[in-house]
Amino acid sequence: VVAFFIVGMSNAVNLTDGLDGLAIGCGIIAGITFAVISYVSGRVDFSDYLRIPYIPGSGELSVFCAALAGGGLGFLWYNCFPAQVFMGDTGSLTLGGVLGLVAIMVKQEVLMIVVGGIFIAEAVSVLMQVSFYKMTKKRIFRCAPLHHHFQFKGWHESKVTIRFWVIAALLAVGSFMLL
Repeated sequence: VVAFFIVGMSNAVNLTDGLDGLAIGCGIIAGITFAVISYVSGRVDFSDYLRIPYIPGSGELSVFCAALAGGGLGFLWYNCFPAQVFMGDTGSLTLGGVLGLVAIMVKQEVLMIVVGGIFIAEAVSVLMQVSFYKMTKKRIFRCAPLHHHFQFKGWHESKVTIRFWVIAALLAVGSFMLL
């Protein structure tokens, strides 16, 4: 189950990495969110108050998550539209694997579905498109993953990316209500 979760998150982030800045922007938001969650999980008083599992030593994991977000910000500077640097499969698969692993380490796998809602939506859109097309020879979306559907509807790449970032940020804030 753990391997399936990590591989699933890796592939979900990889599918999201189709527009300049999209995957890393959502990854930064998820990294910051899990930095806070891992910090709270590593404090007896906070974890007891929020009734989440106390995980000794997870405070150090918050430093790693913050470094991941900080490194992502530096990368995003050159990956925004028009991108000068691209993450590629190596970067996106690693980012997804790391985010999945962090969620497992802080025992918040279900919360990752909310925090990484953009990644999940992108992966589900591909699964829906392929399955529906095989059964009916018709398409649900103009193109999959979902961000390409909006591009085909005439949205500019930057508009799609920024709106997905906003949704990712709202999901991240909403995830704290589920703790």
